[in-house]
Amino acid sequence: MQANSRLNESNKLTDAQMRDFIVNGHLTIKADLPRSVHETIYRKTQEYTAKEGNLGNNILPRVPELQAVFEEPTVRGAFTSILGENYVMHSHRHPHQNRPHSDGQGFHKDSYWGYQKVRHHRPRWAMAFYYPQDSPLEIGPSAVLPGTQYYDTRITKDNDGELALSGEAGTLTIIHFDLWHRAMANQTDKTRYMMKFQFIRMDAPQAPEWNVTDPDWKLEDSDRETLTHQGTWRHVWNWMAGESNGQAAQAANGNLTKHIAGLSDDDGAVRSRAADGLGMFGESAAEAVPHLIQGLCDVYEPVRLNAAYALGAIGAPAVSQLIEVLGVEDQIMRRMAAYALTAVGAPAVPALSEALQHTEETVRIEAAYALAQIGDAAEPAIPALMERTKDDNVEVRRYLPEAFGSLGPIAAPAVPVLIDMLDNDDDKQARFEAALALAQIGPAASDAVPVLAKALWDEDRYVRDNTIHALKRIDTPEAESALFDYLLMARWCPITSRESTH
Repeated sequence: MQANSRLNESNKLTDAQMRDFIVNGHLTIKADLPRSVHETIYRKTQEYTAKEGNLGNNILPRVPELQAVFEEPTVRGAFTSILGENYVMHSHRHPHQNRPHSDGQGFHKDSYWGYQKVRHHRPRWAMAFYYPQDSPLEIGPSAVLPGTQYYDTRITKDNDGELALSGEAGTLTIIHFDLWHRAMANQTDKTRYMMKFQFIRMDAPQAPEWNVTDPDWKLEDSDRETLTHQGTWRHVWNWMAGESNGQAAQAANGNLTKHIAGLSDDDGAVRSRAADGLGMFGESAAEAVPHLIQGLCDVYEPVRLNAAYALGAIGAPAVSQLIEVLGVEDQIMRRMAAYALTAVGAPAVPALSEALQHTEETVRIEAAYALAQIGDAAEPAIPALMERTKDDNVEVRRYLPEAFGSLGPIAAPAVPVLIDMLDNDDDKQARFEAALALAQIGPAASDAVPVLAKALWDEDRYVRDNTIHALKRIDTPEAESALFDYLLMARWCPITSRESTH
């Protein structure tokens, strides 16, 4: 599925809805379809599951009525607002069953394709949780921990702060891919189904794609007892609005020295607010850089997060010290420095390009990761990125095609090395990323068609899926022929079963 037909502006999200999604990581909408559609989806899912087991990735062709849910204008408008007009549906989808009287799950995050887990603060991926039946609290709906998409760890005990995503049949919640979530206990005699679908942004945002009325992030008054990440939220908002390096930090209130002193407070919440406040000063807080660098290894993750985005807002004066952090032993601190360098954007690209040649593989990993997140501003790094596609470290190789894909068509010079990766890399995640990058580059990747046609037979199903997207987006006669030949062979008959084989 690809969202390529025009939508009415009224179907897109408002500024308030986008702010809510950025802050809390989830947004619930209701598909405007007859209840009978959802009842049919539930009935078919239940019937086929009883006969065949979990339908897994084949839930969509097996229950094609689901397509109507994801083509419904309100649903497409929401996904377009978050992931851009050309977003695509990933081939991994799953009908989750919460059986009668289950105990539920613990909170967790999903991996992106079943392999190495990579986290993105910018919403390049999203998931949909769709209920084909009424899902009150007692049937065990999914629950989320709002705002935790930016955390690698759970900062609350037990299930404190969880929000049940309950609703009527047809309720659909879009969540940031990295939001902590779980299935709640089912206290009824009925099986609860939740259809989980994944979606990918294919183009870097160039302008707001929601129904924008004010393109600037607005600071909200917040309770002093409530953790805030205004620097993180503002950065994500600016990226989604097409600001390549983010708008300048807004005028700060308070004394710079007081904020720096707050970083040493015994209370984690105080340290977190101090770091967030320093980000409001922008480059004028350059003297705080050494203190914020120390904040990157704070024991309390909200402090680390706010310190990273404060350093990002300070910009160029922080780059040299952040590059040094990429070589420390603390893996968490290294990744926080990479987040900060991502937020710095263009001024960090020369130093990151140089870091790609470092003898320490940990430095190369984080440099490649940061360049993959920066997007358009990383264009000058294309030659340096191309030089590393034979890197001995597989994690470096996985991030390189992600960087090319985030650049889109301007990464056309990298098509030959992406072809080689797709054809020859022995790591399936690297091949997955190479195929996805070729899809994101689009028509400028037409030289890849012969190897893409070969990759339709890759041993990994998700490499094949990205290959299909690439051929579709390249859209030459040769690409179309390869794609049709494959799909004619692989076509699925959704009504074939043990009872009806022909």
